[in-house]
Amino acid sequence: MRSMSQLGNDLYTGKTSFPFVGRRKLWFLIAAILVIGSALVPLIRPIQFSIEFTGGSQFTVNGVATTDQLIATEAVQSVVPDATTKVVTIGEDAVRVQTDQMTDAESREVSAALAEAYDVAATEVSYSFIGPSWGADVTRTSLWGLAIFLALTFLILALYFRTWKMSVSAIIGLVDVLIITIGVYALFGFEISPAAVIGFLTILSYALYDTTVVFDKIRENTSEDGEVSGRTFGESVNLAVNQTLVRSINTTVVAVLPTGAILFIGLLWVGAQTLTDLSLSIFVGTIVAAYSTIFVAAPLYSLLRENESAIKTRDERVVAARELAGTPA
Repeated sequence: MRSMSQLGNDLYTGKTSFPFVGRRKLWFLIAAILVIGSALVPLIRPIQFSIEFTGGSQFTVNGVATTDQLIATEAVQSVVPDATTKVVTIGEDAVRVQTDQMTDAESREVSAALAEAYDVAATEVSYSFIGPSWGADVTRTSLWGLAIFLALTFLILALYFRTWKMSVSAIIGLVDVLIITIGVYALFGFEISPAAVIGFLTILSYALYDTTVVFDKIRENTSEDGEVSGRTFGESVNLAVNQTLVRSINTTVVAVLPTGAILFIGLLWVGAQTLTDLSLSIFVGTIVAAYSTIFVAAPLYSLLRENESAIKTRDERVVAARELAGTPA
């Protein structure tokens, strides 16, 4: 069995090659199914937004002897019977309760009910509220941040690689990552919070980095496709993806392992919601980003370029030369 280093060497020289470009119809079909499925998930299971986006009241009970969430729900509904509550455990001795927007009087009564239910002093219960206007500002700012990120990405890639087709391929790959990641959030009922949005932008940056490395190798290979080259354009792109495959896998594993550890610690040990939201989005997005670069962005770039007259003519000449020499096309 080959070692990882031997496999990497074989991939780089072309001795071993995976058909990322040759079987792109299959990869595009899988990508389309994932994207469409992710886009349809919210219709079946709506996306859960945090209180920062929707507005509402939040209560934190510290020093509890038990973290039974039903106690909090019953305490809130004893004051406001029709209140919608969300209860999460923070660490080993604290509970956070989020509800619909309440008046000051209702908040004080709920705070007292929670203190009594958990048998803690009134000072151990703190509460705050977020108005809908502030939530709207957070939503607007998040969308603007995403739009600016994508616009700058398109411009910078177009200038760096001197072709808008690489920018289009990269942007489609990034959008693919974003849609699938949000679809996973909706499917498993994960809550989208400002920390999660920061995580989304972080994984888009990671996806952009991974794509840029692969595209840089593609540019290096395709720039060598002169009259003496025996590769078609698609083969040069495929070789570049294979040459950077081990690096992409290693980078993804190195990123996923510590992020997964942070997620585990934040979710099961510390109970830090912000830490959990941030690490969860990065954990899911990093895996999706690696897939998107290899199976979507690079093959798509090859598809966009292969019909250019100069490239098409040269590819036909390469194939004709092979047929003349009796070499399989």
